[in-house]
Amino acid sequence: MEIPSILFVCTGNICRSPTAHALLVHKAREAGLAVRVDSAAVSDEERGNPADRRSVAEAKRRGIAMPDRLARQITAADFDRFDHVIGMTRAHGAALRRIAPAHAGKVTLLMDFAGERDRDVPDPWYGDQAAFVEAFDMIEQGVDGLLARLRRLADGRASG
Repeated sequence: MEIPSILFVCTGNICRSPTAHALLVHKAREAGLAVRVDSAAVSDEERGNPADRRSVAEAKRRGIAMPDRLARQITAADFDRFDHVIGMTRAHGAALRRIAPAHAGKVTLLMDFAGERDRDVPDPWYGDQAAFVEAFDMIEQGVDGLLARLRRLADGRASG
Protein backbone atom coordinates (compact mmCIF):
# COMPACT_ATOMS: atom_id res chain seq x y z
CA MET A 1 0.00 0.00 0.00
CA GLU A 2 1.37 3.39 -0.98
CA ILE A 3 1.85 5.89 1.82
CA PRO A 4 0.07 9.18 1.04
CA SER A 5 2.30 12.23 0.82
CA ILE A 6 1.17 15.72 1.77
CA LEU A 7 2.92 19.05 1.33
CA PHE A 8 1.48 22.03 3.23
CA VAL A 9 2.27 25.46 1.78
CA CYS A 10 1.99 28.99 3.14
CA THR A 11 3.76 32.28 2.48
CA GLY A 12 7.02 31.92 4.42
CA ASN A 13 6.90 28.37 5.85
CA ILE A 14 7.38 29.57 9.43
CA CYS A 15 3.83 29.73 10.87
CA ARG A 16 0.87 28.04 9.19
CA SER A 17 2.42 25.30 7.06
CA PRO A 18 4.78 24.02 9.79
CA THR A 19 1.82 23.98 12.19
CA ALA A 20 -0.23 21.90 9.73
CA HIS A 21 2.82 19.66 9.21
CA ALA A 22 3.22 19.11 12.96
CA LEU A 23 -0.48 18.51 13.54
CA LEU A 24 -0.83 15.95 10.75
CA VAL A 25 2.27 14.06 11.86
CA HIS A 26 1.02 14.01 15.46
CA LYS A 27 -2.58 13.03 14.67
CA ALA A 28 -1.65 10.44 12.03
CA ARG A 29 0.73 8.80 14.49
CA GLU A 30 -2.04 8.69 17.14
CA ALA A 31 -4.42 7.18 14.55
CA GLY A 32 -1.86 4.60 13.40
CA LEU A 33 -1.92 6.01 9.87
CA ALA A 34 1.30 6.22 7.87
CA VAL A 35 1.76 9.50 6.00
CA ARG A 36 4.70 11.39 4.54
CA VAL A 37 4.45 15.09 5.38
CA ASP A 38 6.47 18.20 4.64
CA SER A 39 5.86 21.92 4.35
CA ALA A 40 7.14 24.72 2.14
CA ALA A 41 6.63 28.35 1.17
CA VAL A 42 5.57 30.11 -1.99
CA SER A 43 8.05 32.88 -1.09
CA ASP A 44 11.77 32.64 -0.42
CA GLU A 45 11.77 35.48 2.15
CA GLU A 46 12.04 33.18 5.19
CA ARG A 47 14.23 30.48 3.60
CA GLY A 48 16.55 28.98 6.22
CA ASN A 49 14.62 30.34 9.22
CA PRO A 50 13.11 28.13 11.94
CA ALA A 51 9.40 28.08 12.74
CA ASP A 52 8.09 31.25 14.36
CA ARG A 53 8.53 31.09 18.13
CA ARG A 54 4.83 31.92 18.64
CA SER A 55 3.78 28.93 16.50
CA VAL A 56 6.19 26.72 18.41
CA ALA A 57 4.82 28.03 21.73
CA GLU A 58 1.20 27.36 20.77
CA ALA A 59 2.01 23.87 19.51
CA LYS A 60 3.95 23.10 22.68
CA ARG A 61 1.08 24.39 24.84
CA ARG A 62 -1.12 21.80 23.12
CA GLY A 63 1.38 18.97 23.37
CA ILE A 64 2.41 19.02 19.70
CA ALA A 65 6.07 18.90 18.68
CA MET A 66 6.94 21.19 15.78
CA PRO A 67 9.15 19.63 13.12
CA ASP A 68 12.83 20.42 13.60
CA ARG A 69 13.38 21.96 10.19
CA LEU A 70 14.08 25.23 8.44
CA ALA A 71 11.82 27.10 6.04
CA ARG A 72 12.16 26.28 2.37
CA GLN A 73 10.56 27.38 -0.86
CA ILE A 74 8.48 24.96 -2.91
CA THR A 75 10.10 23.56 -6.05
CA ALA A 76 8.63 22.17 -9.24
CA ALA A 77 9.94 18.73 -8.18
CA ASP A 78 7.68 18.85 -5.10
CA PHE A 79 4.67 18.42 -7.37
CA ASP A 80 6.09 15.07 -8.50
CA ARG A 81 7.04 14.00 -4.97
CA PHE A 82 3.72 14.74 -3.21
CA ASP A 83 0.20 13.42 -3.79
CA HIS A 84 -1.44 16.47 -2.22
CA VAL A 85 -0.18 20.08 -2.24
CA ILE A 86 -2.30 22.03 0.24
CA GLY A 87 -2.29 25.81 0.43
CA MET A 88 -3.43 27.86 3.40
CA THR A 89 -5.14 30.60 1.33
CA ARG A 90 -6.71 31.13 -2.06
CA ALA A 91 -3.66 33.22 -2.99
CA HIS A 92 -1.39 30.26 -2.17
CA GLY A 93 -3.59 27.98 -4.26
CA ALA A 94 -3.38 30.36 -7.21
CA ALA A 95 0.40 30.67 -6.85
CA LEU A 96 0.78 26.88 -6.70
CA ARG A 97 -1.29 26.43 -9.86
CA ARG A 98 0.92 29.00 -11.63
CA ILE A 99 4.11 27.25 -10.49
CA ALA A 100 2.99 23.86 -11.83
CA PRO A 101 -0.08 24.16 -14.06
CA ALA A 102 0.23 20.52 -15.14
CA HIS A 103 -0.27 19.49 -11.50
CA ALA A 104 -3.13 21.87 -10.68
CA GLY A 105 -5.30 18.86 -9.78
CA LYS A 106 -3.07 18.14 -6.77
CA VAL A 107 -3.63 21.62 -5.31
CA THR A 108 -6.30 22.12 -2.65
CA LEU A 109 -6.90 24.49 0.24
CA LEU A 110 -6.68 23.30 3.82
CA MET A 111 -10.06 24.63 4.88
CA ASP A 112 -11.75 22.70 2.05
CA PHE A 113 -11.16 19.65 4.24
CA ALA A 114 -13.07 21.36 7.06
CA GLY A 115 -16.06 21.89 4.78
CA GLU A 116 -15.32 25.60 4.43
CA ARG A 117 -14.53 26.07 0.75
CA ASP A 118 -12.60 29.17 -0.19
CA ARG A 119 -11.91 30.10 3.44
CA ASP A 120 -8.39 31.32 4.09
CA VAL A 121 -6.32 30.57 7.18
CA PRO A 122 -5.22 34.10 8.13
CA ASP A 123 -1.52 34.80 8.56
CA PRO A 124 -0.95 35.12 12.32
CA TRP A 125 2.52 36.62 11.91
CA TYR A 126 1.19 40.17 12.01
CA GLY A 127 -0.94 39.59 15.11
CA ASP A 128 -0.52 38.78 18.76
CA GLN A 129 -0.55 35.34 20.40
CA ALA A 130 -4.34 35.24 20.04
CA ALA A 131 -3.86 35.28 16.25
CA PHE A 132 -1.69 32.16 16.57
CA VAL A 133 -4.35 30.45 18.70
CA GLU A 134 -7.00 31.27 16.07
CA ALA A 135 -4.80 30.06 13.21
CA PHE A 136 -3.94 26.86 15.12
CA ASP A 137 -7.64 26.15 15.74
CA MET A 138 -8.47 26.60 12.05
CA ILE A 139 -5.50 24.51 10.93
CA GLU A 140 -6.55 21.76 13.32
CA GLN A 141 -10.06 21.71 11.80
CA GLY A 142 -8.57 21.36 8.33
CA VAL A 143 -6.08 18.69 9.41
CA ASP A 144 -8.85 16.72 11.13
CA GLY A 145 -10.88 16.76 7.91
CA LEU A 146 -7.84 15.76 5.86
CA LEU A 147 -7.05 12.94 8.26
CA ALA A 148 -10.64 11.66 8.02
CA ARG A 149 -10.34 11.63 4.22
CA LEU A 150 -6.98 9.84 4.35
CA ARG A 151 -8.47 7.22 6.70
CA ARG A 152 -11.39 6.64 4.31
CA LEU A 153 -8.94 6.24 1.41
CA ALA A 154 -6.79 3.82 3.42
CA ASP A 155 -9.85 1.81 4.45
CA GLY A 156 -11.01 1.65 0.83
CA ARG A 157 -7.59 0.40 -0.34
CA ALA A 158 -7.44 -2.16 2.46
CA SER A 159 -10.85 -3.60 1.58
CA GLY A 160 -10.42 -3.30 -2.20
